[in-house]
Amino acid sequence: MKYVLMFAETPQYAEDLAAMDDAQRQAAYDEVGRWFADNAARIIHHAHLQGPHTATTVRRVDGGHEVTDGPFVEGKEIVVGFVEVEVADLDEALAMARSWPACPIVELRPVSP
Repeated sequence: MKYVLMFAETPQYAEDLAAMDDAQRQAAYDEVGRWFADNAARIIHHAHLQGPHTATTVRRVDGGHEVTDGPFVEGKEIVVGFVEVEVADLDEALAMARSWPACPIVELRPVSP
């Protein structure tokens, strides 16, 4: 089964990361690198997204389309990256999500065949 794991950052997480000194921040990035290495065989694709200020949103409005700058939803939690994985089942995808060492929120969604 294929799943997408979306990593969401909270304002507090971003503040905590920014407050780290260089060595602490590098240690945090190293943990993420280890997670990717440990799960490389199951990861099909991954990407880090640019900030929400770079988003463009298309909305269907009154039979037409409205294009606006900015994210679709204003929120305190921001999706900052994702991986697409090939796993046996939801339990395996959940184990990967539980082991994610960075952003405090991971949303999982199955990929349609």
